[in-house]
Amino acid sequence: MITTSSLPLPSDSLTMLMPVQCSKCHKNVQLLQPGPPSMCCHVATYTAPSSYSHHYPPHQLPLTALPPPPYSHLPPRPPLFARVCKRAVICAVSYKNSKHELKGCINDANCMRYLLVNRFHFPESSILMLTEEEADPNRHPSKQNMIKALYWLVQDCQPGDSLVFHYSGHGKRKKNSTGDEADGYDEYLCPLDFKTGELISDDEINAIIVRPLPHGVKLHAFIDACHSGTALDLPFLCRMDRSRRYLWEDHRPPSGVWKGTNGGKAICFSGCDDHQTSADASALSNTTPTGAMTFSFIQAIEHGHGTTYGDILSSMQYTIRNAENEDCDTGTSSLLNITRRGSLAAGFTQEPQLTASEKIKLKKPFSL
Repeated sequence: MITTSSLPLPSDSLTMLMPVQCSKCHKNVQLLQPGPPSMCCHVATYTAPSSYSHHYPPHQLPLTALPPPPYSHLPPRPPLFARVCKRAVICAVSYKNSKHELKGCINDANCMRYLLVNRFHFPESSILMLTEEEADPNRHPSKQNMIKALYWLVQDCQPGDSLVFHYSGHGKRKKNSTGDEADGYDEYLCPLDFKTGELISDDEINAIIVRPLPHGVKLHAFIDACHSGTALDLPFLCRMDRSRRYLWEDHRPPSGVWKGTNGGKAICFSGCDDHQTSADASALSNTTPTGAMTFSFIQAIEHGHGTTYGDILSSMQYTIRNAENEDCDTGTSSLLNITRRGSLAAGFTQEPQLTASEKIKLKKPFSL
């Protein structure tokens, strides 16, 4: 078997090396182009094909939709050998001047950006904001712009990368007729132009940012919307039983279609179950409207309840269930001062959900 060490390197070899990944041990190796059709990884003693191809899990088919052409209005791709390993897309749709207007979405987006930069050390240049307040219309949260942003989020991702998708806006559900939904319904996000039929389905989101995730890449999604429990169509949902123990439910579709990743990990916190609605009000803030899910997640992190995935889920559920008993005078951190805590006038009928591409341990440390 020919290896790179047995080939003479030309003077401009740097421009002729193509990175490949061993499909057995996932070690990064480099192959000369043009070169042999395969090479040997000395770690796994396994032949790695020199041409890139997806290795889909059982039942998973290659995506039929190709990514849109390069989008000049998005942040530029990081240069070679200086990649940004953390990347985020934050979408907030407030539907201004319409009967569907929401008051808390922009606040949710600003707070999430603050959290990512100041708590989880995301470079500001690696966070793409789509809101109606952006001066550039290409960064308004229309369906086309949101789809392009999601493609950008996972573009060229590599092992070690951490990706975040946050959405605050309306959601809806419709009857499914293809048999690929465990509950019989498709869930949708409602972009700015949703009244013209421009919805984004859970199937589309899954195909764009879940199924292509390679080994070593992790994606966290935060969906603050109605009917958002399975907004990413992930195979497993964590639910509390009557003994108040968390158990994983199998939500793989009856049709057998693959909804998992290509080796990476996808985890989603959502505002409510698929049949529930999420609150957008000043109920958790004396003066500033917020989404209940986003607020409760930020509070869990800021108050030190975000050590593990189970801790975060429990804290979020507790905050929403018991907000009416919260003390308005409780001290808050610098981040929570942006959306000051308050008391809940009327109880919420929503239960934050946790879904994942695999059954993760709830005591697993949380990190972005």
